[in-house]
Amino acid sequence: MKLIGLREGRDTVVGVVVGERVAPLTEVREFYGELEAWVTRAAEVSSGESPLADVSPLADVRPLADVTQVPPIPPSARVLCLGLNYRAHAEEGVYGVPDQPTLFGRWTASLSVGDVPVPVPANEPGLDWEGEVAAVVGAPLADVDPVTAESAVLGYAVFNDLTARTAQKLTAQWTLGKNADRSGPMGPLVTADEAGRLSDGLRLTTRVNGELVQEGNTRDLIFPVGEVLSLASRTFTLQPGDVLVTGTPSGVGYTRTPPRFLTPGDVVEVTVDRLGTLRTPVVGAEQR
Repeated sequence: MKLIGLREGRDTVVGVVVGERVAPLTEVREFYGELEAWVTRAAEVSSGESPLADVSPLADVRPLADVTQVPPIPPSARVLCLGLNYRAHAEEGVYGVPDQPTLFGRWTASLSVGDVPVPVPANEPGLDWEGEVAAVVGAPLADVDPVTAESAVLGYAVFNDLTARTAQKLTAQWTLGKNADRSGPMGPLVTADEAGRLSDGLRLTTRVNGELVQEGNTRDLIFPVGEVLSLASRTFTLQPGDVLVTGTPSGVGYTRTPPRFLTPGDVVEVTVDRLGTLRTPVVGAEQR
């Protein structure tokens, strides 16, 4: 089952995709506030077991092409990102393989969706690509074990952790370089029952203007999703709608000789088995 966010005025509504159409369900905070019930109703619509009018007051199925998509997560969501979580990527840079998960935060304001133009910040030679998989939490998690944590994942989405490397390297903390405007495009959320487990292996590729620049597999993650969510849950309670972005494989631009970055006119595409393709055009700073 595939879920997306729709912009409705100032609100975000979660909808379930049925073929080339989308059925709006309910406002995003209500969706995550009564998640089990809404996921059940979404499954009924997706399978055709129940007409939308019996499931949601927003009973108007629309063509996907006619809606404005936004990330299907609540505004209160915490977005945790994992750096250096594929061994080959950790070894290709200056940091080396970490002993513990390298976690940093993104603000939800930096998130976007596919086909939304991402501007290169004015003080950057370009943006760097980082094709990734995001996991969305589906239940409260407080001091839980890794098995419990992984079983609580609602689903997965393609993600591109577009990075402003100049800003990232200014300080020991990565926050500045990881929160450029619209630099966190996220694809539709595919529920875990269809996506499977990342440890089973999902192939991930990144292409720039059609050229393959990254190829990896999620079975090569150093720190698995359940382990990282369990670690975080010992410090703070994770809530439904929180996001864990799981890291990127080798092949990023800044490690190349010479370094290569995304500049206005480039198009980057991240594809993950079972999750789909996330396409992002890059534009100039004047389009912020």
